[in-house]
Amino acid sequence: MSIRLYIGNLPKEEIDRQDLQAVFAEEGDAVTTKLIKDRKTGKCRGFGFLTVNNDEQADQIIEKYNGQLFKDTPIKLEKALPRTKGEEGEEQPAVPKPVIQGSSTPTPSSNKEGGRRDRGKKSRRGGGGTRETATSVDNEAIRPDPRWAADLEKLKQMLAAQTTN
Repeated sequence: MSIRLYIGNLPKEEIDRQDLQAVFAEEGDAVTTKLIKDRKTGKCRGFGFLTVNNDEQADQIIEKYNGQLFKDTPIKLEKALPRTKGEEGEEQPAVPKPVIQGSSTPTPSSNKEGGRRDRGKKSRRGGGGTRETATSVDNEAIRPDPRWAADLEKLKQMLAAQTTN
């Protein structure tokens, strides 16, 4: 099983993968490097990855190379965190948010003042009538944020008490 190591504190200048691979050449062909570059400028973003064969080798390389100078800067080596979706240039599809009937999301306006709306005008939404709420929405599909669930429950109780009075 291969292990990925994070290589940090790399100089943000024109360096390439071969320069970085030369630092770890003593370890042989069993290690591979990947330098992360900015898409627009092509310059190093200041970090990269090193892939090794096993956990023992990873620990040895960290101990041996952590703090070693690379182009006058000490590099930082540590085990990389697991990959997340969307890494390495993969575009993530937009996850659709659940739509609640009767709710609306504001869209930015396209005026010259940076998208701000006229705050002096009254909103034409709502019209003072009653709003229809979704009662057929599956309760499992929409769950409140657990950090605010207790406060939300209190608000629901207060609203229920207010409507019964």
